[in-house]
Amino acid sequence: MKLFIGKKVGVSKEERALPYYKFFEQPMAKIPEEKIKLIDTPQQVPSVPFDKRNLFLKGDDTDYCQVGYGVAPDGTGFVCNETYMPNVTVEMLDWWFPWHSVGSDLRYKIWDPEDHYFARADKADYVCNPDVPLNQKTWGVNHYVLEDIGKGPGFLKLQFKSPADFGYDNSIIGTDKCESLVSAIGDGDCAAAMTHKWYSYKDGIMLCSRFWIGFGVVDNQIVCTLPKGANVPIEVPQGLFAHNIKEFTNLAAILPKVYADNKDNF
Repeated sequence: MKLFIGKKVGVSKEERALPYYKFFEQPMAKIPEEKIKLIDTPQQVPSVPFDKRNLFLKGDDTDYCQVGYGVAPDGTGFVCNETYMPNVTVEMLDWWFPWHSVGSDLRYKIWDPEDHYFARADKADYVCNPDVPLNQKTWGVNHYVLEDIGKGPGFLKLQFKSPADFGYDNSIIGTDKCESLVSAIGDGDCAAAMTHKWYSYKDGIMLCSRFWIGFGVVDNQIVCTLPKGANVPIEVPQGLFAHNIKEFTNLAAILPKVYADNKDNF
């Protein structure tokens, strides 16, 4: 599977004038070779099942896949990744997820200049409200996204939820293996549940990602939405894994400076 498209998305004259355009211009960060090798190798050990997702928050899912992708026995797809981010703090990621969803489209583009077009929050007033804590600025907010995860640009609606509404045990948050997180349900070509959690590690943070593909919202409940007997095509988690290792490797490289320059500019 081809990883890089080699061409950056378009930018406007107005975007070129913004101070963070420099992050768009710089080369994409190099993905670790061991992760690139996994792109063409589906994992036989699946991710922790969605109904046991609290094991992931606790860090008690070590018997399951940690980095890779595949299709679980029940037909749902999974994607797992761990990204070490030197010089990144917990607060930086709490800030990043809401910050990139408001203001200029360039904020989303600098995350992955080859694949990201825009991400727009539907409640910008809530996101920008200084009285809302950073780690709550995604709760109940929808991000409308255009990105390319391998098959050309596609639209996606990310329905971000509070940890409790996602079915997590709030008592786990703030512990050694989960200092903070964001969770959402993606409504696009194939519905998926998603969580990124992070915690302090060495001289930065460890960010752990999980996607459960084939899960959506029905009657306000997060459930498997695949037809009985159906399987997610392997190309779906494969493309998402390739995209995930690319975008988060690059975010790790740019975030400390992006935050330092823009932390007071919502």
